[in-house]
Amino acid sequence: MEQIGHWINGKHVAGTSGRTADVWNPATGEVQAQVALASKAELDAAVADAAAAQPAWAAMNPQRRARVMMKFVSLLHRDMDKLAEALSREHGKTIPDAKGDVQRGLEVVEFCIGAPHMLKGEFTDSAGPGIDMYSLRQPIGVAAGITPFNFPAMIPMWKMAPAIVCGNAFILKPSERDPSVPMMLAELMQEAGLPDGVLQVVNGDKDSVDAILDNDTISGIGFVGSTPIAQYIYERGCANGKRVQCFGGAKNHMIIMPDADLDQAADALVGAGYGAAGERCMAISVAVPVGEETADRLIEKLVPKIEALKVGPYTSGNDVDYGPVVTPMAKQNIERLVQSGVDAGAELVVDGRDFSLQGYEDGFFVGPHLFDRVTPDMEIYQKEIFGPVLSTVRAGSYEEALKLAMDHEYGNGTAIFTRDGDAARDFANRINVGMVGINVPIPVPLAYHTFGGWKKSVFGDLNQHGPDAFRFYTKTKTVTSRWPSGIKEGGEFTIPVME
Repeated sequence: MEQIGHWINGKHVAGTSGRTADVWNPATGEVQAQVALASKAELDAAVADAAAAQPAWAAMNPQRRARVMMKFVSLLHRDMDKLAEALSREHGKTIPDAKGDVQRGLEVVEFCIGAPHMLKGEFTDSAGPGIDMYSLRQPIGVAAGITPFNFPAMIPMWKMAPAIVCGNAFILKPSERDPSVPMMLAELMQEAGLPDGVLQVVNGDKDSVDAILDNDTISGIGFVGSTPIAQYIYERGCANGKRVQCFGGAKNHMIIMPDADLDQAADALVGAGYGAAGERCMAISVAVPVGEETADRLIEKLVPKIEALKVGPYTSGNDVDYGPVVTPMAKQNIERLVQSGVDAGAELVVDGRDFSLQGYEDGFFVGPHLFDRVTPDMEIYQKEIFGPVLSTVRAGSYEEALKLAMDHEYGNGTAIFTRDGDAARDFANRINVGMVGINVPIPVPLAYHTFGGWKKSVFGDLNQHGPDAFRFYTKTKTVTSRWPSGIKEGGEFTIPVME
């Protein structure tokens, strides 16, 4: 059985707590490794070593730090296939989806190569008589990232790359469900030239999270996961005087107007709703067709596309549409929520409850589900299912559809499909959701913009990646400077006398 420890001071080390967690192969249902779960003492020791390494790293000029990121990008390209295979083996994603996971993280690292520009301060000449004023962007010291299972490459890179290039040391606590890729990323960062101790990977569970929240040395924390845990981390971290950004759950609505291209909309819904088995915080989980005729036509187009989805392990080739969910507990939760929808009276148009994959009966595969005539009082509408389940909520008008998305407690992403520029513009302006797509089903911003939701999808005031990342991982120091005059008049060649 493979044993996965921690990455401390530039090398793999075994855990000493005596506690471990199983790492599953979601396709076969087998336990393929055990990962160490750090104690508070182990976490605190890793932080102390990171704090010792950070000053020298911060003293290196930004251009040299950016060169480490340049090399890291090159190594990510070199090892793309290896990273994708390891990711798929532990998470269950298809290989193309796993490569996309790595790629979207890589793009943030590319943006971080611009650190010399992003870290420039401001300068005011002659703010007063002989006075200059300027600001410096300086690292916060030691930062930490607590990252989820569903993007084991992308989100660790979203967190660690901006933090490190700003001159911080970084403690990464990845998900214990798929820890191998974060460990591989740490190896590549060292190969790229990052000094030992600047990046520490500490595997663990809630004990490690609480140790991060309570550690006096850690100045900033980034988290991605469920809303209840996001709120917990935000409140406890802030109470301990830390800078905290937490990104939580989602229930992303896609509104389909009567004038939309329904073939395009149906294709978008299938990809956005069932890709990665629905285990995405930006997955479309609610379709909102406007008008009965639109809804009937949309369902008619969706059903054959959903029934034709190919579900299987990543080893079956690149034509697999999605793989298993990550753990047996995740599968059980999805199945429970599906049954709650049936019990509440929603119409299960595509029923994936009896899905079984020959040869992989013990894997965590969930068949695709499509609900129609879902209502806002149902649990399947209110909760994030995080599985291959698409709910259709019929709206009688544009205003009713808009209100559905606006009234939901989550506000991560949303989309509208329409040919009407006025409707699209109105939707983008009025919707109280952080990321909006217009004829784009998954509106994830590119690396040089920022990523973040609204409402209970986020806790904190700065987003991930883009310019906000450099703001989050630095603090501003403003200097007011005045120099005594006189030396510029030249030297005195006579003996000074008392006057």
